[in-house]
Amino acid sequence: MNKLLSILVLVVLTFFTACDREIEEGQVDQGYDFQPLEIGLFWVYEVDQTTYFGENDSEQIQFFYKDRVRSFYTNEEGEVVYIVQRSKSSTNTEWSNVLEYTLIQRDRGLVRTIENQPLVNLVFPPKNGSVWNGNVYRNEAEDEFELISSGNSIRVNQEESDDLVTYRDIRYEVYEKGVGLAEKYDEVLTYCSRNDCLGDMLIDSGFKVHMKLIENGKD
Repeated sequence: MNKLLSILVLVVLTFFTACDREIEEGQVDQGYDFQPLEIGLFWVYEVDQTTYFGENDSEQIQFFYKDRVRSFYTNEEGEVVYIVQRSKSSTNTEWSNVLEYTLIQRDRGLVRTIENQPLVNLVFPPKNGSVWNGNVYRNEAEDEFELISSGNSIRVNQEESDDLVTYRDIRYEVYEKGVGLAEKYDEVLTYCSRNDCLGDMLIDSGFKVHMKLIENGKD
């Protein structure tokens, strides 16, 4: 009798331990609030853009982008697809629509698709040192991204290359907890490779775009 009672107690304890473990695992913070997704959420960015046309020939402009989640739908795979409308303004007052893109939380990754080009910009949960292929949904060469976490802010290094002779490719994004994308930087340049300028880092062509968040909310 005592032996049977001991077995029953052991079974009950095992059951409740398993339940506690499931509850704890279910409560693990996946970090989805590093990119909140809800209709009406918006983000306004100040943009500094420089385009290089050749040696000593460039154009610099400043303007604003406003990204707003306008709607969502469920696709054939059962995924919730959020549609983001991007508008542009030179004064941060009058806006004109530029394009629309989508955001999907897929396989614990955030997929941003602009002009039919999907990119995995973030992974969940956002652990420091995580590495993944940003081009996994593209028919292109692998592009390794790395996540650097510092608590409520994370930086995703998409590319960090500069051979100081022929090219420079620096790209990263910064996400803030409870806010979303707070900063985006793209600098893709080619240097002059003629014999008379090789190694002088004289910019031959390329672009530099720096987006910084100045306002966000819901309307």
